[in-house]
Amino acid sequence: MNKPLEINLTQFEDLVEQKPMLILDFWAEWCSPCKSFSPIFDQLAELNQDICFAKVNVDKESELAEAFQVRSIPTVIAFKAGEIIYESPGVPPAKVMEQIFSELRA
Repeated sequence: MNKPLEINLTQFEDLVEQKPMLILDFWAEWCSPCKSFSPIFDQLAELNQDICFAKVNVDKESELAEAFQVRSIPTVIAFKAGEIIYESPGVPPAKVMEQIFSELRA
């Protein structure tokens, strides 16, 4: 089972170096849209096991959220070979997620 990792700044630095495809979900426990997106993100991780999925709790990891200038949550950021290929606040539509997966695998 491919569950998203709950990560901090140190783990992020390791993951972005080790994983060629990484998707981060910046979230908080008090955020209603984040709660709605969480099971979708979990399901996407399960369905796309070749991609590393990770979650960043902005309340616990404010330094990491600040590093990416996260101003609104949820915010999804996708990395390919350490480079950001997608970054957007809000819950991405399914079609957008499919495009991200295609770009990551290209």
